[in-house]
Amino acid sequence: MPITEQQLLQILPNAGPRAGVFISSLNRAMGRRAINTPRRIAAFLAQVGHESGQLRYVRELASGEAYDTGALATRLGNTPAADGDGQRYRGRGLIQITGRTNYRSCSLALFGDERLLQTPELLEAPQWAAESAAWFWESKGLNGLADAGDFNRITRRINGGLNGLSDRLALWGRAREVLA
Repeated sequence: MPITEQQLLQILPNAGPRAGVFISSLNRAMGRRAINTPRRIAAFLAQVGHESGQLRYVRELASGEAYDTGALATRLGNTPAADGDGQRYRGRGLIQITGRTNYRSCSLALFGDERLLQTPELLEAPQWAAESAAWFWESKGLNGLADAGDFNRITRRINGGLNGLSDRLALWGRAREVLA
């Protein structure tokens, strides 16, 4: 079930002209990962909308320094030394793939090799920003949670908590209305 640019703008009104840039990439990525029912698409677009600031950001605004050393860096697969891994592997794509481990897994899934470890900026291009988000969605089993309407669990799997929940819920409500 592909969506139109007009539907995308109704769901993410702050996307502006970026909706036209992303619509075909989003439709392809959603189609490849079985994000193909109104429930799945609504939940996916609400999460993508929040994580990307309604398609305005495909690179995390923070510097990534928090991911460079310590326990968080180690958990993300970054080296524990202050060597720039945090910035290199900071959040990118429409769901903000973060950390060396996630970049490697995403790269293997999308390309069959580790090219994202050398060129993480690829996830800033519309095609790969959308593909990485859909891959992450599928890899975390989020279609089943969308089918069940378990939006809070989806949010926790993407964000690790319920950060931004009110915005996510507002986007989800709008998406369900538009896609009904």
